[in-house]
Amino acid sequence: MNKITIIGGGNLGKSIISGLASSNLFEAESITVVDKSKYNLKEIEENLGVSTSQNIIESIIDVEWIILCVQPRQLDSVLQEVKDVVTIDQVLISTVTGTSISEINEVIPENKVIRVMPNTGASKKLSMTCIAANDDVTEELTMVQKMFDTIGKTLVIEERLMQAATVLGASGIAFFLRFLRAMIQGGIQMGFHPHEAQIIAVQTAMGAATLVAENGTHPECEIDKVTTPQGCTIEGLNEMEHRGLSSSVIKGVMASYEKINTIK
Repeated sequence: MNKITIIGGGNLGKSIISGLASSNLFEAESITVVDKSKYNLKEIEENLGVSTSQNIIESIIDVEWIILCVQPRQLDSVLQEVKDVVTIDQVLISTVTGTSISEINEVIPENKVIRVMPNTGASKKLSMTCIAANDDVTEELTMVQKMFDTIGKTLVIEERLMQAATVLGASGIAFFLRFLRAMIQGGIQMGFHPHEAQIIAVQTAMGAATLVAENGTHPECEIDKVTTPQGCTIEGLNEMEHRGLSSSVIKGVMASYEKINTIK
């Protein structure tokens, strides 16, 4: 039986556990979650039916997969704690922002390491998870893709793009939500009650994303379908561009990218 231990039972950890527990990849009893918070562990055990523990060392013995799902500032202490216990055949999966495979291998040099970057859509099984690994990791990479397919969509990328993936995929949630908030505010100004404006804007956003995802089209193709000559749509689009919409978004993305490359 495949066995897996997730170190960290926070929001992301819970989302990953939920996906794995509801899949056919692991039996519930073969999944162990480690966390310092008794409250988190009790909630996970009651809601997801997996094993829980506050003891990292005991929890990683005889497991094939170890997911590091902790804050960047906690990672080094976790690695130091487990480095003399992990065996060479165990695979480390890191969700930790800004820490490279080579940096983890400096502490635990013999083990295969795979980096993953999910986003908060994982809680609704709508994560965009980017995955990176060294060239010698093939079979394990396929399994990790299957794991994270349980909480959304996955894409294997080069490790050099992981910082960019964090900005586009993880910070991107906040960027889209800020645009969504602006749409809701515009709806209120036109006369809708806030909850009505939110219903309309949210469903419209979901429809727009689904059109591009399922039709496989460029966004401009879908824009053209609702943009008539001298109509209200092109009037609004042009005003947004005059005010710098596209430029502001690109600059915001790049500012976030520049910042993430300075964080350690």
